[in-house]
Amino acid sequence: MVAQAPHKTPSLKKPFLTVTDRAPRKVVVRRMIIGLVIALIFLIPYLVMFAGSLKTKEEILSYDPTYLPKDGWHWDNYANMWSTPETPLPQNLISTIIIAVAATLVVLLVAVPAAYYTARFRFPGRMAFMGLVILTQMLQPAILTTGLFREMQLFGIDDTWLAMILVNAAFNLAFATWMMHSFFAAVPKEVDEAAQLDGAGKLRTLFKVNLPLVWPGIVTAVIFTFVSAWNEFAASLVILTTAENQPLSVALTKFVGQYATSWQFVFSVSILSIVPVVILFFFIEKRLIGGLAAGAVK
Repeated sequence: MVAQAPHKTPSLKKPFLTVTDRAPRKVVVRRMIIGLVIALIFLIPYLVMFAGSLKTKEEILSYDPTYLPKDGWHWDNYANMWSTPETPLPQNLISTIIIAVAATLVVLLVAVPAAYYTARFRFPGRMAFMGLVILTQMLQPAILTTGLFREMQLFGIDDTWLAMILVNAAFNLAFATWMMHSFFAAVPKEVDEAAQLDGAGKLRTLFKVNLPLVWPGIVTAVIFTFVSAWNEFAASLVILTTAENQPLSVALTKFVGQYATSWQFVFSVSILSIVPVVILFFFIEKRLIGGLAAGAVK
């Protein structure tokens, strides 16, 4: 008796990307060229600023300007800017980091529960509350600097980091609440009901079930709040009078004098102020993609 070979069931798996699904090479190359050109257009101002930070003051103000340094690349500008007499730059950097990070944390602590509650529960005056929240977004610190300064004086916290943390948190809270409110509202209520049937309370339902599904909204709120607090200028200029407490946005103006401007330090400090924001985007991009994938799976 001849043994028969076992019958092989044809595989039903289909490759995710077949040869016919791929774009032609010419199309891919064309898209890459267009993308590189667009990226270069946006990067040119930063490249010019970076090149200017490596020049001497005389070379920047010369009547025969060049894009690249021709008298040598002065990397010592990045070392000398920390000890300039115009402003205590190390303390300014520390102030900026503390104010921006603390304001972002305060916004998250307040906006996440507020957005979740307004998206999940109906209560009297809900629409009026949401309208009042969005109304505060129309007010800018530059318009209210005098009133904010007097208010901080009354509380005895003028010229302190706490004052600017509260100001930045207050002016970014509305956007963060509305942003996360839309994400919480998009999560089906059946998800909360299933969690409550399993014995989860409201706080556990919020942090264990809903937060993983709304990571893109949280990341967006973090980016917006941090960048806004990092770049805030008008209120910091009025409320913070001590040079050591002022952020980089105010310290940058100290290099612009009435009769002379240290442009090499202006460019160097500008590059320095960009780096932390770029690092934030680099690390938080993974969380954004992870949040999108988690929301799709769950």
